[in-house]
Amino acid sequence: MSCGPEAKKDENVPVAPHTAFFDYFNYTGKDDFYTENPLPDNSSFYNPILPGWYSDPSICRNGDDYFMVTSTFSYFPGVPLFHSKDLMNWKQVGNILRRSAQLKLDNQRVSQGIFAPAISYNPHNRTYYMITTNIGGGNFFVKTRDPFGDWSDPVWLPGVHGIDPSFLFDEDGKAYIVNNDEPDGGSAYEGHRAIRIHEFDVETEKTKGEGKMIINGGVDLKEKPIWIEGPHLYHINGKYFLMCAEGGTSVDHREVIFVSDSPMGPFKPWDKNPILTQRHLDPDRPLPVTCAGHADLIQKDNGEWWGVFLACRPLENDFENLGRETFMMPVQWSEDGFPFITTDDEVVPRIVKMDGVQRADRVTFGNFTVRENFDAPQLGAEWMTLRGPAEGLYTLKENPGYLALKTAEVNTSELKEPAFVARRLQHHKFECETRMHFLPETDKEQAGLVLFKDEKHQYAFLVHKTGEETEATVRKISPEGVEVIGKQALSSEDKTGVLLKITSSGKHFDFTFKQGSDDWKKVAEHIPARHLSTANSYGFTGTTVGMYASSKAFK
Repeated sequence: MSCGPEAKKDENVPVAPHTAFFDYFNYTGKDDFYTENPLPDNSSFYNPILPGWYSDPSICRNGDDYFMVTSTFSYFPGVPLFHSKDLMNWKQVGNILRRSAQLKLDNQRVSQGIFAPAISYNPHNRTYYMITTNIGGGNFFVKTRDPFGDWSDPVWLPGVHGIDPSFLFDEDGKAYIVNNDEPDGGSAYEGHRAIRIHEFDVETEKTKGEGKMIINGGVDLKEKPIWIEGPHLYHINGKYFLMCAEGGTSVDHREVIFVSDSPMGPFKPWDKNPILTQRHLDPDRPLPVTCAGHADLIQKDNGEWWGVFLACRPLENDFENLGRETFMMPVQWSEDGFPFITTDDEVVPRIVKMDGVQRADRVTFGNFTVRENFDAPQLGAEWMTLRGPAEGLYTLKENPGYLALKTAEVNTSELKEPAFVARRLQHHKFECETRMHFLPETDKEQAGLVLFKDEKHQYAFLVHKTGEETEATVRKISPEGVEVIGKQALSSEDKTGVLLKITSSGKHFDFTFKQGSDDWKKVAEHIPARHLSTANSYGFTGTTVGMYASSKAFK
């Protein structure tokens, strides 16, 4: 992120019809846990290691290079790529699916799109692979020899159905894909799924023959386990371990493991499953971490094993707006040779020590401030749009130092590409602010900030015209319709732009604005944050916040 003065000089402000100009965006995390619990030493880190909506993590290693990816569903670009040299200090180095040809998301709801990407390195051809599901198209992979550069166009896998595919590139050069799919003969009950395996030909880039069901239902079919998914297959010390999520991604989520002498099975479950869960713990425990599961394992060069997985941090075990986040813990090994992450009543720790590693000055976890001045010719890798690149709806190059958004005739409740540039919320308590220059020409034009969970759960903090007046209004978008929950008139004489701020206390939001030397004015305060939570809606994402412009009213 670039740093600079709080705002550009007013005489340099660009003006264009049907366009809103934003000259910076500032986000500051203010969670109490981090201020009240400082890290004890330079070898410790906070969980989650990737805070905010970074779900379904997958990890691989090549030498001392570690790479990690997470799901993006119907946001563009797809699949953020993180890199580390030591497993503690991570940096987002790009997005794997960043071209329109790689990522078709037309007419998909925000919780559709890209599910559970899995990243692998094949040492036999020195190639990285990312395999995933596009709900609107099927299963595919992309590949590269330079993970910091471009990745290939999708190679579709018509023989692999269901979701959540993952590669194993075995020691003998053979390759396999495991995935979630329908059981042989169909599902016997709601949530009844299976894990299948396909042999994969690296040269032809096609699967061989029919897939084989290797897990039916889960650990114990008699108990009617649900939603076995997110499989990963490992070859460790001569044994094949199949690790899967089970129980759905809510509070019953858990990770289970099976073992076999062959990648094709038969697989036997460990008698002490699950190897990771928090579902049985007291829901009233302080600072609960819930929904833990969907893990991936990695071995460091010193022999240590670590696991990355998703989990949630609900406020008072009620709700959260951050979505499913990426956590990391050391992996232990049982006397009978099985890996596990938690056991008995062990809780997922919020502070973890990694011996031999020094924490860097800039990290992905804890409280932090990010500042975007829009000085670069492209948006930073953490910024996203919905369902496509929003070409023609925003520009940076034409007005250096400003993000320019067109008031297109589309809004964020539609299954289209709106003029909406957003980033993830990463803290319960936060403050975000922008300075906007916008002169609406009609009563339909509006621009400002939007807190977005999905098509039917949003708060829109927008400037617009009402007759001869210009107002700042907060609207609640819900399945029941659109409700104005606050409004304030803006000064018609002040041409220096308007500052818009959203402040979160965790359970509530405040929306304020400021013009010139005036004090901050409240438009809406103590607004329930629960409206944007998965507990109040549906879906697999967390909440995002970003700049928005439109000439189409919400309905």
